[in-house]
Amino acid sequence: MAIVFAKEQKPIEMRAVYQQALVEILREHPQVVVMDADLVGASGTAKVFKEFPDRCINMGISEANMIGAAAGMSLVGKVPIIHTFAPFATRRVYDQLYLSGAYQKANLRIYGSDPGFTSGHNGGTHTSVEDLALMRAMPSATVLAPADATQFSWLLKETSKMYGIFYIRASRKGLKDIYDPASTFEIGKGVVLCEGSDVVIFAIGEMIEQALTAKDELEKSGVSVAVVDMFTVKPIDREIIEKMIVGKKLVVTAENHSKIGGLGSAVAEIMAENGYGIPLRRVAIQDRFGEVGLPDYLQKTYGLTKDDIIKAVSEVL
Repeated sequence: MAIVFAKEQKPIEMRAVYQQALVEILREHPQVVVMDADLVGASGTAKVFKEFPDRCINMGISEANMIGAAAGMSLVGKVPIIHTFAPFATRRVYDQLYLSGAYQKANLRIYGSDPGFTSGHNGGTHTSVEDLALMRAMPSATVLAPADATQFSWLLKETSKMYGIFYIRASRKGLKDIYDPASTFEIGKGVVLCEGSDVVIFAIGEMIEQALTAKDELEKSGVSVAVVDMFTVKPIDREIIEKMIVGKKLVVTAENHSKIGGLGSAVAEIMAENGYGIPLRRVAIQDRFGEVGLPDYLQKTYGLTKDDIIKAVSEVL
C-alpha cells in the first residue's frame, strides 16, 4: 500500500473513471466481459461497448438473469464485470447472487451505482440504503466503498485479477479527489487520512469529504480528530479499528447507508466484542425509505452532512 494524497480537490465523474478503467482492463485481460442492465448510457460505457462489441453485453432490464448468466460465464473461465443501480445489483438479485454466485463459488465483480442520497431524482424505488447490510451477510463476499476516482479505478483493476464475489458501491457522479493517482491500496486495510487524539471518525465513500471538513471545523474549537477511510467494509480492518480507538473520548462512523448493518454496525460489533467503554455515534441514514430529491437536498434530509458529524461530536464532548 502506497498512499499519496491529492494536492487539488477537483470533482471527477465516477462513470468516466469506470469507462476508462474498463477499456484498460479489457485490453489487458482477454477473459473479461462487461455486462449492463440497460444502463449503458447511465454508466458511461457506450464507448466501451463500441470498442469491444464481442465482449460487452447489454442484458436489458433483467438483472436476475444478468447475474445468473454472469455466474455461468465465470464458471467456464470468463471474468464478468457487472453494473446496474445499487438496489438492483443487490436487493433485486439477492437470491441469484447468493446461490448462483457465492454459493457455487463464482467469480463476479458487481458495481452498484448511486447508493443512498446519490440516487437523486430517481426516488425511493431506486434508492439503496441496505446494500452494504445485504452484501456483508453474504458468505465470502468482499464489500468495497471507494472514496474517490483514484480508489475506484484501482479497485476495478485490482479485483479483475482476483477470484471471488466483489461488490463495489459508488456514485456515478463527481467525487472530490482524496488520493493522488499514484496511490495504491490493500483490500482489507483502512487508510488513516489524519491523526487526532480526542475523536476518531471511520468513514466511507461520499462521507469521507464530510468527515474531513467536519474535522477541520472541530479542530478550530480545540477538538483533535482522526479520520480513517474504511473503504473495505468486509473484511473489516479490525486491527486499525482497535488501534485507532485507543485513548479516544468518542468514536464516530459516517456512511451513506442505513445505520443498520453497514459500517457503523461493523465497528460496533468489534467494540462490543472487545469491551471498549467508549461512546459510539453513527452518522447514517435512519430506519427509513428513500425519496425523490436532488442529492444535496437528500444528503441534508438523511442527516449526512459535516454539520451532522459535528453535532454527533458536540453531543458527547
